[in-house]
Amino acid sequence: MTRKVRKGSAPFKPASSKVRAYPKAALGWTSGNWSGYAIKKAKRNAYRSVSGYWRVPKVRPSKTNKYSSTWVGIDGFGNNSLIQTGTEQDYVKGKAVYYAWWEILPAPETKIRFPVSPNDLMYARISKRCGTNQWLIILSNKTKGWTFRKVTKYNGPASTAEWIMEAPSIDGEITRLARYNKFPFSRCRVNRKNPLLKPGNRGVMIQNKGVVSTPSLPNRTKDGFFVAYGSKTPSPPKSK
Repeated sequence: MTRKVRKGSAPFKPASSKVRAYPKAALGWTSGNWSGYAIKKAKRNAYRSVSGYWRVPKVRPSKTNKYSSTWVGIDGFGNNSLIQTGTEQDYVKGKAVYYAWWEILPAPETKIRFPVSPNDLMYARISKRCGTNQWLIILSNKTKGWTFRKVTKYNGPASTAEWIMEAPSIDGEITRLARYNKFPFSRCRVNRKNPLLKPGNRGVMIQNKGVVSTPSLPNRTKDGFFVAYGSKTPSPPKSK
């Protein structure tokens, strides 16, 4: 009997090893499975919505299976709750695989049965319905012209918000990050406002004592950034 593989996201995992060559002043946090930007407040229900655009990154061939997830979400950065939606970019059994998904921990991802290709422009928004524990998940592929909507219950603290490139987990084990091309997050919003991202909100991913994913500084309007594979920090995108 074939064992069912459960793949999905995991909360932020601090990096188990620090890279001495990477300057501490250049980032706010390090992780074994996340890179990108995360913001946090001490009080519950601080964030009622999060949104953003990104271009689906193209993954490069690899000799072994490697995985990557690009998403926006609420919670998971310092707590064990998380509601999120995004795209998957994997290289498995000699083939690149792309698809869309949504997820609420601790359940694994649920695939969205609409097509996704490299460089597609995606838009995601997760928002709480006033006075309820009902949340609306929206994921749109602006290039291909489809939109997915889901209303679901979520009871997390809503105290963090994120725009993330992740090495997802399979059966609870963090995978090796797929090699991907540089891609942008843009027009990021939290509570429908500019999050005014700061350099200290960003973090790199460290695997096997090496930096494998690095975000740029925020753009001039502080609502967008690039994420690049490897340890080199990309230049921030130009604000439009």
